Amino acid sequence: MPRFPDHLTSPGPDNPFPGIWVLQRRLGHEIAHRLGSNEGLDMPHAALRAHFGDTMTEHVYCYGDAEALGVRERLADRHGFAVDSLLVDAGCDSLLALALRTVAPTGTTVVASAGTYPTFGYFARGQGCRLVEVDYREDAERLAPDLDALVRAAHEEDARLVYLANPDNPTGHVHDEASVSRLRADLPEDCWLLLDEAYHDFRDDAAASGFSRALPGVIRCRTLSKALGLAGLRVGYAIAEPDTLAMMMKVRIHYAVSTLSLAAAEVVLDHPEEIDRHIRDVIARRERLARHFRELGADVLPSATNFIGIRLASADLAKRVHADLLQQGKLIARPAHPSLGHMLRITAVEDALVPGRLRELEAALQNA
Repeated sequence: MPRFPDHLTSPGPDNPFPGIWVLQRRLGHEIAHRLGSNEGLDMPHAALRAHFGDTMTEHVYCYGDAEALGVRERLADRHGFAVDSLLVDAGCDSLLALALRTVAPTGTTVVASAGTYPTFGYFARGQGCRLVEVDYREDAERLAPDLDALVRAAHEEDARLVYLANPDNPTGHVHDEASVSRLRADLPEDCWLLLDEAYHDFRDDAAASGFSRALPGVIRCRTLSKALGLAGLRVGYAIAEPDTLAMMMKVRIHYAVSTLSLAAAEVVLDHPEEIDRHIRDVIARRERLARHFRELGADVLPSATNFIGIRLASADLAKRVHADLLQQGKLIARPAHPSLGHMLRITAVEDALVPGRLRELEAALQNA
């Protein structure tokens, strides 16, 4: 089991503001008279009420529940998690930054694939970590993070943390549970594994029981942005052992998730049939989109996400197609990293399936 940084171990910092919701649970009764904080202010919010209605406005007076118990309980019921293995924060991005802040102090080395989700590298560099990138494994069938290369770099560079997006963003590749377990086992003893599972809900084996367990030396991060469609409200959750989460809570922003965001997440989680239907529809659209472009001769990468990746003949061609589409007001994704500059990523939404919507890409494929 990798260790925690010295500054977080006993006694370490403690959250000085647990908040109204946590205090009420600790006391076992309601705090009706909020006379010592900003949560009892007399602001009438007439403009908000007129625009959004009373129900929404009632959520703006209080800070969010620092422990997000309602969301954690619903996630536990849906996925089979232990409640104490979950930590809710402001989206998967915030959790990646929180994981780095917890276990990878300034000056330590972290390892990732060259071209994977760039926000991880952005956070790592911003924290003063040394970022080591390894090439993807690329052949005729796949474009995927190279687990063996990640392990080698972790040992050679004395890494404190290895990052893996699984399923991968931007390629869509998915590693199975056994492969990830081997990766964790092969890493140095004092090296953490940070798993970005933002697209987990769209993989075929998403409901497997192994994915509901916290793993030693591993911090797994997921989001409610994709499967629940709540990107604008910023709600994500980490899955880790309680001791690890306790350390993350020591350096977490107290009220990063608003009361409104938590309430909205609870409402959506209370309607699992809508979530499940959305996931099924996304997967069906993904397969339709992939089939359409394969019929045009495109090199469509296997995907376990809500998007497809297409490899083009060159980075120059991908850049031109991306620019042409953007000029027409059509935004698809092209990785900024030169290692993956030859691919494009298209989200599986109905708009992408409208005939002629991606005409510029179709023409480039047919003329290739």
